[in-house]
Amino acid sequence: MCYKHQFYGIASHRCVQLTPTLRCNQRCRFCWRSFEHEIPEEVECPPETILAGIHKLQKKALAGYNAVLDNTVTEERWQEALDPKHVAISLSGEPTLYRQLPELIDLFNENEYTTFLVSNGTNPDVLARCHPYQVYVSLDAPDEETYLSLCRPLDNYWEQVQESLALLGSRRSAVRITLVKGLNDFAPEQYAALLQESGPMFVEVKGYMYLGYSRKRLVRENMPEHKQVRSFAEKIATACEYRIKDENILSRVVCLEREI
Repeated sequence: MCYKHQFYGIASHRCVQLTPTLRCNQRCRFCWRSFEHEIPEEVECPPETILAGIHKLQKKALAGYNAVLDNTVTEERWQEALDPKHVAISLSGEPTLYRQLPELIDLFNENEYTTFLVSNGTNPDVLARCHPYQVYVSLDAPDEETYLSLCRPLDNYWEQVQESLALLGSRRSAVRITLVKGLNDFAPEQYAALLQESGPMFVEVKGYMYLGYSRKRLVRENMPEHKQVRSFAEKIATACEYRIKDENILSRVVCLEREI
């Protein structure tokens, strides 16, 4: 079970992680993905093709677990995992660059999947047309200058990110702050002001992890300890109407909840 089960009650063994596109319009220094080797062209699958492949590809992803059934992986949980009920549209690339994203989410909803959409917030017009169960928007900088240097967008999308944040107060939503030591772990009051104005239901303050291709751009010292993540989350909460809901020390993440 991942921390999303702890925070939101999601049965993570029944959750499919997928991406409708491998393209991204940012080059975040902390991203574990390999945008250095991004595919220049891709053929978009129609929503019906993606839906039809869910069970088959989930089984392929889980192949091998049924051979080691024990007290952790029981027969019951194995069978449940083969029948997923949740879809996290977040694995790689920026989902809003997929032109049929609103239709894909509608199709999942019609087939009784719980959908979670994770976006960098650069396409607010697309986000406004999407109706997932919960939407995540990344906020990885307290100001425009830091955003441009850390997220390295292909164009300046700072205003679009603000527009996406403005959509969150009226829906089930979360903001994700990836905290990179020495690069964006300052001005908690500015983060708090942005959160207070946008009003997401939850805020996840998560420490950067020194993994994947991010190791080519950053150093291990950029990875904050959990106590530093917790301290920064407390400073944000002090400056706005949010409180600490929960935390997961292993994942170095603290969840804030809006006070109602």
